[in-house]
Amino acid sequence: MCIKISKVVFIWAIALFASLAAFSNFSDYDSNYKIVSHVLKMDTTFPDNKSMWRAIDSTVTHHFIFCLIILMEAVIALFCWVGGFRLYLSRKDSDRFNQAKGMAVVGLAVGVVLWFTGFITIGGEWFMMWQSEVANGQQAAFRLVVIFSTLLIYLVHPDNDNQA
Repeated sequence: MCIKISKVVFIWAIALFASLAAFSNFSDYDSNYKIVSHVLKMDTTFPDNKSMWRAIDSTVTHHFIFCLIILMEAVIALFCWVGGFRLYLSRKDSDRFNQAKGMAVVGLAVGVVLWFTGFITIGGEWFMMWQSEVANGQQAAFRLVVIFSTLLIYLVHPDNDNQA
């Protein structure tokens, strides 16, 4: 039972994190939007960067991308809150518990997609975020990808009634 409860707690911890991330981005929109804008404009990358043709100057696009990030954080939060609740309700029956993992798995997978594909791949490599001292979220994104991936592996490991 302890392993099942730990999985519920970890999923809810992710739900809390994603909720706070979405709330912070929404409630302090302008401050957080500036980082996204710098990444997309590539205005804090190395001078004479040969990849500047990739830069996007459209504020409409900047707002769209930032709203997409907030939406994905909210989706992660929702799936993990509901997924954790479903896991909690089925904790006494391993078969039901294993079947109830779906929403939490989706929440964690969306998190990996957001921070790996969105921040590390697109932001970091395409928009050269790694060159910026001002707008570089790659290390934070990497930490989140590792946490989400590790919890995803832990969560999908089958549970049985003979465990602690």
